[in-house]
Amino acid sequence: QVQLVESGGGLVQAGGSLRLSCAASGRTIAMAWFRQAPGKEREFVAAINTSSGRTAYSDSVKGRFTISRDNAKNTVYLQMNSLKPEDTATYYCAATQSWVIPTQAREYDYWGQGTHVTVSS
Repeated sequence: QVQLVESGGGLVQAGGSLRLSCAASGRTIAMAWFRQAPGKEREFVAAINTSSGRTAYSDSVKGRFTISRDNAKNTVYLQMNSLKPEDTATYYCAATQSWVIPTQAREYDYWGQGTHVTVSS
């Protein structure tokens, strides 16, 4: 069982930046960030294959968010720039042992508790 702990959420003004971190208790292959706004479904944000470094992004964050990893620390980061009010959500870290980067939440086996991001206009 892999445990995931997110950190780094908070309140930021539109146009600002935040960096989220997700520390895993063990090594996993694919790690991802999802987000869920009130009244909406959980949506895919970004993912990374921690071995190859291959990444995937949703169209809504491409060019603004960057996912990266530090394998020595079993930690994945989400650098979020040019934040918009519509980025406001609870951000969840997820992980699985799949070599293919899944973009569907149901394909991930491990989940963190979430960290909240609020972007004010």
